[in-house]
Amino acid sequence: MDAHLTLSDFRERWNEVLDHLERVNRIAWLAFFDARLESFDNGRLTLDYSDPAKLGGGHNYAEARIRLAPQLQSVIRDVLGISVVIIEKINERP
Repeated sequence: MDAHLTLSDFRERWNEVLDHLERVNRIAWLAFFDARLESFDNGRLTLDYSDPAKLGGGHNYAEARIRLAPQLQSVIRDVLGISVVIIEKINERP
């Protein structure tokens, strides 16, 4: 895929990325499946996890995502043909 990928392009293919990630590493998929794609600029993909408790019981996988980010980056490279840096945005609610 072209290096001039936009956030809109990323969103259109995000399910494809997640499907591939699930096939490769289901634990990684669990850690990233509820990310909201906030921005993509200069090779930096910002994933928003502002509400980790939105699904019943909550599931804050922030520590696991640090270890699993290379797996997501590899899948993005396989599916979209680009290398990205993953930036995580978390706004914890009181």
